[in-house]
Amino acid sequence: MLAQQRQQAILERVRSSGGVRVADLVRELSVSDMTIRRDLEVLAERGLVEKVHGGATVAGPGSTEEPGFAAKSVRQQLEKEAIAQQAAQLVRPGTAIALSAGTTTWTLAHFVADVPELTVITNSIRIADVFHRSPRADRTVVLTGGVRTPSDALVGPVAVAAIRRLHVDTLFLGVHGMSVRAGFTTPNLLEAETNRELVAAAHRLVVLADHTKWGTVGISTIADLAEAHVVITDSGLSDEAREEFTSRVGELIITDSQPESESLSR
Repeated sequence: MLAQQRQQAILERVRSSGGVRVADLVRELSVSDMTIRRDLEVLAERGLVEKVHGGATVAGPGSTEEPGFAAKSVRQQLEKEAIAQQAAQLVRPGTAIALSAGTTTWTLAHFVADVPELTVITNSIRIADVFHRSPRADRTVVLTGGVRTPSDALVGPVAVAAIRRLHVDTLFLGVHGMSVRAGFTTPNLLEAETNRELVAAAHRLVVLADHTKWGTVGISTIADLAEAHVVITDSGLSDEAREEFTSRVGELIITDSQPESESLSR
């Protein structure tokens, strides 16, 4: 088992049980005590777990906690790819789309890089770079500019001003959290303001969020649940959450968390 696969297995175990012991992981994964402690150190540095004596527990997210892009990119990778593949089916040649910053929307960018005559608006350097590395003469990519956040979003007055005069067919929005009370949220106030401008610029709002986002509340609301025309998530979403979405959003699409093709090579 590769280190990344082992760390993902440890992370899933922490999330499912609330905590793990080093001794148990050594036995279950058949590796050394030192290897497990090194894995926990890596996960803790990324803000994914909290180290305790003899093991690790779930990291308690706060409403202003903003994990970096690298930390978020290792979470729910299969779910994100399945969601992105489903979302890609909504992108038509010759349309204008917006992709907010985020790891799920970044994954989507890979799946729509070959769509002809596409205009893409984004506030993400990483997403713009996906298209830059797969150039097409018939595609236009507009990068908003702005101040860079820990999650690699470009936000603030420059980004808002760039977006305010634009109009797109569909916005694909990644979110930090979602709940009935708070709607779709982010831990960054400036990112919330920028994303609200993206929502206002779009004819259709498609939210991309894996099941772990349900019940998480960031400090600032981007949009109410009812503002989403489509929400695409994975089969891990609870029955309660499905009922809430079904009664509030235009369409709820549940993926099976298994991409149709092999995982993307990064």
